[in-house]
Parts: sequence; C-alpha cells; structure tokens
Amino acid sequence: MRLYKTATHLINLINYYFCTTMIVYNDTIIIEETIHDEWFNWIKTVHIPAIMATGCFSSYKILTVIDSPNEGVTYCIQYNADSIEQFQEYYMNHLHKFQTIHQERFDEKFVLFNTLMKVVE
Repeated sequence: MRLYKTATHLINLINYYFCTTMIVYNDTIIIEETIHDEWFNWIKTVHIPAIMATGCFSSYKILTVIDSPNEGVTYCIQYNADSIEQFQEYYMNHLHKFQTIHQERFDEKFVLFNTLMKVVE
C-alpha cells in the first residue's frame, strides 16, 4: 500500500509537519525581589526589543509563575520562531551576546534556564 500519492504530496506533508511548525524558545528567570522593578523595566524596554530586532522571532509573551516554590519572582518569556532555522540563527549569532549582557547587568541576582519546544497543536 502506498502512503503518498506523489513526491509532491510527500514534500507537502514534510513541509506541513516540520517546516511550518512553530518553535517556542522559553527563558525561565527567577529574579530577586530587591531588583524586580528595575529588571522588569529593563526586560520590557531594552532586552526584549533587542531580541525581537534580530528578526529571529515573530512574537513573544511574558508570563509569571503564580505558584512558584522558589524565593523571588519567577517569569517565563516565550519567544516564537516560525521555523527551527530561525531559532538556529538566533542561537548561533545572538544568544551568547544577550546572555552576557543580562549576566553583567544583574550578576548573581537571578537564576535562568531555558527550554526549546515545538508547538504540537
């Protein structure tokens, strides 16, 4: 039994399932309460606009964790890339620079970890 009608059909399926899949790059940051206001203002007015200006992401969301067991304030910033290639461009050409800037500005006042996800539905 043949699963694909034509080679074009197969290519269209591959493009649908792999090339058009939204990629979500998530930064989770636990920030000390003593610098929260300064950090949040900087994130919104400087850091996120600079990341979005790379052209690697199409949109973003800022979320806060309501029931975090950690001390401090926990945020998740989700950046949406339209393809894995766009994320790879960010990763290879921009990520280290932005992490360094964040580290230098708020040294030892935060914990950060990130997650790369694919939208399923």
